[in-house]
Amino acid sequence: MQLLILGADNSKEMEEISMELSAEKFKTIEGNENFILMRKRRYGNLLIQGVCLLLALMVSALFLFINLAYFTYSYLWASPHVLITTEKVGENGEKLEFNSMEEVLEKANAIL
Repeated sequence: MQLLILGADNSKEMEEISMELSAEKFKTIEGNENFILMRKRRYGNLLIQGVCLLLALMVSALFLFINLAYFTYSYLWASPHVLITTEKVGENGEKLEFNSMEEVLEKANAIL
């Protein structure tokens, strides 16, 4: 699971960023007045899954397990999470490093 952090100046800006990410198929997981946590589920590359299914039909059922492992990895661990926050300092007092919106969308739409 990747956690990307976007900064906002106030709750109105947080909502605007949230709406922009919702248009990119991000779903809100949790939120309050200081943060919104969103995620976009990945299901894997359809081309890779199609090839694995064809190979499972023609060669070996082992490719079916490979396909299932790839889907599970994509769904559970490669799905990006975005934290939109008004906070500037983390829990331990360290300054938060923010990602840009372009970086978030690039990682969210990556093939693998």
